[in-house]
Amino acid sequence: MIFIDGSNMYHSLKAYYKRTDIDMGAFCKKLAGDDRLIRSYYYNAEVSEQKEPERYVDQKKFFDGIAAIPCVELRLGQLVYTNGWPATPPYEKGIDVQLATDMLLHAFRNNYDRTILVAGDNDFAGAVQAVKDAGKNIEVALFGQEGTSKHLREVADSIITLDKNFMRDCWKNKRRVVRRRTKFDSKQRSSSKPKDTNNGESA
Repeated sequence: MIFIDGSNMYHSLKAYYKRTDIDMGAFCKKLAGDDRLIRSYYYNAEVSEQKEPERYVDQKKFFDGIAAIPCVELRLGQLVYTNGWPATPPYEKGIDVQLATDMLLHAFRNNYDRTILVAGDNDFAGAVQAVKDAGKNIEVALFGQEGTSKHLREVADSIITLDKNFMRDCWKNKRRVVRRRTKFDSKQRSSSKPKDTNNGESA
């Protein structure tokens, strides 16, 4: 099973890759590797439609896309707006607790042998240790340098580094490098004669 802190993922993608168009299905499959992926859980908080209508529409499209992915569960918590909004940004309430609770509940129910936590908050270190104490293997997938999330790195059984190499196949919009056409290329194409490669077979 995979448990994803959606807010951490969103801000990490923006900070390290300047993009957020992640293909969640491909991302989860790559994390699971050769193991059978039982289920993935994605946690985030829904913005207010009244206070942030444009952001609400964009976020809803993203959430609907996640909910449509097979074996991916969407868990939405509260986003609290204080009297200081919009000068003071809203904050999430109950998301981390829900994630940790679900991760432990499935461990105690013996629903998985190996789990992956995609998060960067050191407050999850206690939950990670509890999963290990339940006899399960837990890996933590992290963005950023080795100095980040020190406590999580120390307590996890292993670390999956979400670097450029790992994320290469996890984007919805593939960025291709197009080679410019040169005069030499044009001359070479015009001077070369087409070869008859028809051997009776169709592609």
